[in-house]
Amino acid sequence: MAYPLRDRVALIAALAAPLLVALVLVPFRTGLPGTNLALILVVVVVAVSALGNRAAGVLAALSSAVWFDFFLARPFERFTVTDPNDITTAVLLLAVGLAVSLLAVRARRLRVLTVVDSGLLARIHDTAALARSTGSPDAVVDQVSRHLVEILRLRGCRFEYGTLLGHPARLLQDGTVAVDGRPWELERLGWPDGETEIRVSGHGRYLGRFMLRPSPGLIPTRQVRQVAVTLADDAGTALDTVGPVLDR
Repeated sequence: MAYPLRDRVALIAALAAPLLVALVLVPFRTGLPGTNLALILVVVVVAVSALGNRAAGVLAALSSAVWFDFFLARPFERFTVTDPNDITTAVLLLAVGLAVSLLAVRARRLRVLTVVDSGLLARIHDTAALARSTGSPDAVVDQVSRHLVEILRLRGCRFEYGTLLGHPARLLQDGTVAVDGRPWELERLGWPDGETEIRVSGHGRYLGRFMLRPSPGLIPTRQVRQVAVTLADDAGTALDTVGPVLDR
């Protein structure tokens, strides 16, 4: 599937930015401690993570560690580190870079939630509360389906358990829509024909998908669409909590 433009730019930045910054730091590598140089690369990881998705943040962390080793740790311009302090710094750079990339992506997601009204947030909390109080996956699915109909102003919504068949349009994590793996200009073209899916997964496996029947001419804001996907994600966590559903 094609990545949205913002995520594609972030992936390119994840590869290029650490290399460029490491090259800029080369003249200072003998005068600054390795820890200081590594901290500058951590800032690059945070910036890339804030721009893109988790994959971009992880890639930036790996790229930063590689170019720190090659350009900024002795012996210079070799993928060999002999100084134990530099080895420790490189390992910490990778570990901290991975950690801050995940935190930055989480902060980006939370920032999306803060721009919508409290009623939308309450729906997300309702799903978690229902998962704790019921043993029925159907109750969770029914409640989330109702929420999706209301916030996206749909004609209808249903949930399909288990195997995903066909290739309907898909509402993605960033609130954009893809058709056959290509970005769809929702604001200009309106909803694609037929149903649009939001995939639901838990612990690395597909649990099913919400199938949306949009109302023609009614396009919710991108932030509301992002909240809808977040709600579906939380439904996946809830479904894992109340029990397996793949065998239905």
